[in-house]
Amino acid sequence: MEGRSSNLLDEALGIFNESSSSSSSSLPSGSCVLIEDSVETSGAFVIHHILKRTLSPHSSSSAAVVFVSLSHPFSHYDRILRKLGCNLASHRENGRFFFFDMLMLGCTDQSMGNLHNGVLIELYGKIQKVVEDIISSGGNSKCITIILDDFSLIEVAAKGSFNHSFDFLRYCYTLTSEGCSLVILNHEDIYFGEESSTPILQMEYLANILIKAEPLATGLATDVHGQLTILNKGMHDKTRSSTNKVQNFHFKLKENGVECFFPGTRA
Repeated sequence: MEGRSSNLLDEALGIFNESSSSSSSSLPSGSCVLIEDSVETSGAFVIHHILKRTLSPHSSSSAAVVFVSLSHPFSHYDRILRKLGCNLASHRENGRFFFFDMLMLGCTDQSMGNLHNGVLIELYGKIQKVVEDIISSGGNSKCITIILDDFSLIEVAAKGSFNHSFDFLRYCYTLTSEGCSLVILNHEDIYFGEESSTPILQMEYLANILIKAEPLATGLATDVHGQLTILNKGMHDKTRSSTNKVQNFHFKLKENGVECFFPGTRA
């Protein structure tokens, strides 16, 4: 039962089981994953899970991650991933993990009022350069995952300018046409009112895998930390079949990972 529960999230994300003949621990090529959470129920663990799977010993040595963080410094992710059995410092040294620390650049500081005047374009240029270098060193066999943690803070840093921050998101999205996967974490509860729902709808339109991390409808529980609702709109390419389905399951966070299970099936 433990093996099955540990694979529920992988299956919903479209990650192949490492025991299959077409073993891969990366997201489907060209996919766009949007994780929506709230202060009450964080979805950050999904990013940690994707990092662990993409950089695991079972994944292809050509898999790489480009990580843009506005939430935490490198040490935060390194500490969490070490508990999950993944050494980010080592992967950074061997060219599989590239980390852009926007906190070090002061992009979330209130005094930074010029983020929309070129900083986001400059950041995209750096991301694009890294992607080009990775591809040129390994050809089309490279599996590249770009992670934005988190988009709502990009808007804060851009003084609430959704147009500028969404332009940056669309630039990153164009890289999926080159085979990259894009993962976005967004705090849904920063948007209020009918007008503010537009940014969420536009992001959901781009995503082919939409993940909502929510509290249980029945309230707090000791052994269940929340629920995930995952809409997989389907991928249509030669190597992965279209799924186009909705799944819902509960999750419990542990120090060394996450346990996922269908409602009512946990002993």
